[in-house]
Amino acid sequence: MLRTGQALLLPAKTSFIWASLLVALMLNMLIHMLLAEKSPWVPDLLAITLVFWTVHQPRRVGILAAFMLGLSLDVHQGSLLGQHALAYAVLSYLAILIHRRLLWFKLSEQSLQVLPLFVAAHALQLLVRWVAGDGWPGWGVVAAPFLEALVWPVATYMLLLPQRRAHDPDENRPI
Repeated sequence: MLRTGQALLLPAKTSFIWASLLVALMLNMLIHMLLAEKSPWVPDLLAITLVFWTVHQPRRVGILAAFMLGLSLDVHQGSLLGQHALAYAVLSYLAILIHRRLLWFKLSEQSLQVLPLFVAAHALQLLVRWVAGDGWPGWGVVAAPFLEALVWPVATYMLLLPQRRAHDPDENRPI
């Protein structure tokens, strides 16, 4: 049942889902190449997109997709193999756990609900790096989950745009 004022959305196209995940992966790779890990505070766009699609389409995007995308990011960045894969798999699992409850909140409240997921993913990455013998990347890494939670409403709005358009609009049928 929809809340008052909530729009009925068109189904998400599989091609759009995977294209948005690949664009987020490419943006993460581009940001990493440009900044060369000098900015650990930069939000992880792939993590945001993964959580979004895991929440909205849990049967199409799941833990295996998150793991594979994480492996590709690990290979590109030359980081410890499995660091991002493990964090994204756990992030996807946690998003699946809360996906029914999360959609009942407004976007601003959803940001507060996904914040612990992003904190857990970053904490897991730091733990893996620490166990492997890597040092502390700096206090900027603490800001990343909060920035990801702030980006959540914008990402949600942008990723839902293709589903909001009218399939065959006319003045008598606005949906």
